[in-house]
Amino acid sequence: INARNNGITKEEMAEIITHAAFYAGWPNAWAVFDLAKEVYTDDEQKGNHGGIFGMGEPNVNFAQYFIGNSYLKPLTNPNETKVFIANVTFEPGCRNNWHIHKATEGGGQILICVEGEGWYQEEGKEPQSLKVGDVVTIPANVKHWHGAKKDKWFSHLAIEVPGENTSNEWCEKVTDEEYDKL
Repeated sequence: INARNNGITKEEMAEIITHAAFYAGWPNAWAVFDLAKEVYTDDEQKGNHGGIFGMGEPNVNFAQYFIGNSYLKPLTNPNETKVFIANVTFEPGCRNNWHIHKATEGGGQILICVEGEGWYQEEGKEPQSLKVGDVVTIPANVKHWHGAKKDKWFSHLAIEVPGENTSNEWCEKVTDEEYDKL
């Protein structure tokens, strides 16, 4: 409460928590997340989505790779840092296509769930239910998808792991038949 009362904005607090995580570890940084979320969420904001990081803008550049609407809020600039972090928010029922984060060395992606409930699935494995605080480490070259549950908004931080010769390959959609079984 003192930070907010002394002018630290919600966005600045989100940056502080993110930076602290690199030094203190994600579990320690997450210990303050719920408190910060409560402090920075006032009554008129409670209908907003995206968690403490905010919802961002409609994800129009990647809309063709999603079923439903998603929103993107970049938190770092990959031209200034070697790590790209963005908050991705999915409306209920929204999910991305199967895809692969390719790399010849390093690479992959880390998801940190910050709001709502969602799904993650690797090809050939059972889907995983996700909730706030869950962390998913996705190795390079693994086909997978992620998105919101049918009746829940869902937001996660997407951290692109640096690597050699990285690229994304977007694949087929997660069909309604596959999704409706969850």
